[in-house]
Amino acid sequence: MWPFWLMFVLPAWAVLSPGRLPQRQRWVAWAAIGTLFTLMIGLRYEVGGDWGNYLEHFKQTARLPLAQVLDKGDPGHYLLNWAAAQVGGSMVWVNLLYACVLMTGTVVFCRRQPWPWLALLVAVPYLLIVVGMGYSRQAVALGFALLGLVALGEHRVRAFVIWIALGALFHKSAVLLLPIAVLANSRNRFLSAGMVGVTFVMLYWLLLSQEADALWTNYVEYQMQSQGAKIRVLMNAVPAALMLLYGKRLAADPQERRLWTWMALLALLCLPLVSFASTAVDRVALYLIPLQLFVFSRLPLLAGGNVRMRTGLVLAVIGYYAAVQFVWLNFATHARFWVPYQFGPFV
Repeated sequence: MWPFWLMFVLPAWAVLSPGRLPQRQRWVAWAAIGTLFTLMIGLRYEVGGDWGNYLEHFKQTARLPLAQVLDKGDPGHYLLNWAAAQVGGSMVWVNLLYACVLMTGTVVFCRRQPWPWLALLVAVPYLLIVVGMGYSRQAVALGFALLGLVALGEHRVRAFVIWIALGALFHKSAVLLLPIAVLANSRNRFLSAGMVGVTFVMLYWLLLSQEADALWTNYVEYQMQSQGAKIRVLMNAVPAALMLLYGKRLAADPQERRLWTWMALLALLCLPLVSFASTAVDRVALYLIPLQLFVFSRLPLLAGGNVRMRTGLVLAVIGYYAAVQFVWLNFATHARFWVPYQFGPFV
C-alpha cells in the first residue's frame, strides 16, 4: 500500500515546503514527479478492478482484422490495442501510453492553478489511483478532457472541441462535456454552438448511434447500480457548493468563472439523479472530477493576506484527501483489486 501513499506524500511535501523553487527547478520537479506517476500507473501489474477485462480486450483485438477493429465501440482504444499487438507489444504498452496522456493532462491542468502542487495532491486519491489505475479508457479520456478544460478556460473553444473529440475516441462518454463549451463561452456563442453541434452530431453518428438504445436500456431502464456512486457524487458536490458561494474570489476571470460555475451546477444536478440511475450518473461524475482540483487548489485564496488562515485551509485540504485515500484503500468494497500494488518490472 505504501506506493499509493508515496504518490500522496510527494505533492504534500511540495505544498508544505518553505520557499519557492526557481523556475528551472520547478520544471524539473514537475517532470520528475510526472514521469514517476506515469510509470507507476502505466507499469502496474494486475492492479485495478477491470484488469482482466482490459487484458481480454487486448487478446481479442490482436486476432481481429483492422476493419473489424475500427468497427468496434471506442475505436481509439481498440485500434491502439491492435497496433501494440501487431508490433509485438503487450497490454503494458497501452497502459503506459494511457498513463502518459492522463499525467500530461493532469500536470498541464495543475500548473495552471495558483497552488499547483495542492491540485496534484487532490488528484491523487481518486483521479490517479482509482480512475488512472482502474478505468483505463475513462482515464485517457479524462487526460484529454483536462487539456480541453485548460483550453476552454483560455477561450480556445476549437482546441477544447478537438481534445474532447479525441477523448471520445477512447470512451464515448466524453462527448457529454461538449455542451460546456456553449454554456461557458460568452463570446461568439452562435459560432461555438454551431461548432459544438456539428462535432456532437458527427461523434454521435460515429460512436453512439448503434448503441444509444442499449446504453439507455442498461443504464437507465434497468437502473444499473454503482457501489459508492453517491459518495463520489458528494465529493464533487462539496467543491461545487464552494464554487457557487465564492466563485468571484476563486476565479477572477469572468469567462473562467462561467465555465466552472456551469461545472458546479452539473455536479449538483447529479445529486438528485444518482438515485435514479447511479451507474450512468457515476460515469458522468468522472468528468466533473476536475472541479475538485480547480476549487480546492484555489481555496487558500479565500484567506487573502491572512497567513494563519491560509495555512489552515491548506492543511484542511491535505487532511481531507488523506482521509479519502485512507478510507478508500482500507474500506472500499473493491479496494482489494488495487491492494497490494504491484509494479510490473519487479513482479
